[in-house]
Order: sequence, then C-alpha cells, then structure tokens
Amino acid sequence: MSKLPNCPKCQSEYTYEDGSLLVCPECGHEWPVAGEANSSEDKKDFKDANGNILNDGDTVSVIKDLKVKGSSSVLKMGTKVKNIRLVDGDHDIDCKIDGFGAMKLKSEFVKKI
Repeated sequence: MSKLPNCPKCQSEYTYEDGSLLVCPECGHEWPVAGEANSSEDKKDFKDANGNILNDGDTVSVIKDLKVKGSSSVLKMGTKVKNIRLVDGDHDIDCKIDGFGAMKLKSEFVKKI
C-alpha cells in the first residue's frame, strides 16, 4: 500500500483517498491528490448568451420569455436578476427573483449587464 501524505492542516497521519480527493478524518479537511491538483482546481467558465464570462454576484438580464416549471407564470424577457450564484449542474445559476422567489436558470438564457 502506498503512503499517503499527512493532512496539511492538522498533520494527522490517518488520511484516506476518496475519489480524486484526500480526506482527513480528524479535522475534515479535503484536498486534491498531488498529481491532479491542477486539473481539479480549474474552474469551469460559465458564459452568458453573448459569450461573456459570468462570476458570482453578477447582475444579468433574461433574454427571452421563460416558462416557469410547475407554475402558470412566465419570466419575462428583460427581467433583471441580481447577485447570481454559479453552480455545477444542468442549470448553472442559482438566484432569487423579486416576485418569483428562488430559481435556477441556464446561463444560455441570460446576458450580463
């Protein structure tokens, strides 16, 4: 069995491998395996409909009318969405929209303001 490195936070020797991460059971710290440090730390670029890179906290505008699943209402084109949060998954953006509440949007249906 290969020797795993000690935890960089608490120096515990009881680390274990969990997928592509090393985990310390004593302090809960997780870090990438040394050979994969660069590949796993690369962030995915989220781009709007015009190709602009989106960041957490940006304000965006909806570029077309979107039907709201599970509701009879429609999110109108031009609706401003403030303080977005980017997440991995099918829908890239978590946000709160005045009058609608919490929603998930796809970045391809918004443009950065």
